[in-house]
Amino acid sequence: MLQIIAGAMQHSEGSVSIGNKKQAIGNGQLATENLYQHISIAAPYLELIEELTLAEFLAFHFKFKQILHGFTITSIIEFLGLTEAADKQIRYYSSGMKQRVKLAQAIFSNTPIVLLDEPTTNLDTKGIEMYFQLVNEFCLDRLLIVCSNDENEISFCKERLNVGDFKG
Repeated sequence: MLQIIAGAMQHSEGSVSIGNKKQAIGNGQLATENLYQHISIAAPYLELIEELTLAEFLAFHFKFKQILHGFTITSIIEFLGLTEAADKQIRYYSSGMKQRVKLAQAIFSNTPIVLLDEPTTNLDTKGIEMYFQLVNEFCLDRLLIVCSNDENEISFCKERLNVGDFKG
């Protein structure tokens, strides 16, 4: 579902429209080719460029999306607790470290929409605490959609949809 919302997959039924009053065009919807500027996504199945170091990966990523106001690549790496691994290729990271990177590239992107699929996958207790800190500090004024079957990951959500309720 998140990949369909993000424009990465085609839907077989229905439609998805995303509008932004400030940047509306034509019928008030954003053009598909511009969606990436408004949406960030993190999911365990999305791949990182493992040949790059963390610093290189974030520098590359933020050429396409604006970085959240007040942050630099260095301050993001410090926030993640990965300063000592910043110059190590991502291929040598643990699965938990990779998940932290995925969350950071999504949440520290200055986009009005943040999509998270199973955000605490592979995270240890400290990583889960970091997830909640990221959400509480940096997602309050954005549309945040979290997909998960884990009650802990969605405990803060005010509105919930159960996809099973809509299957016919």
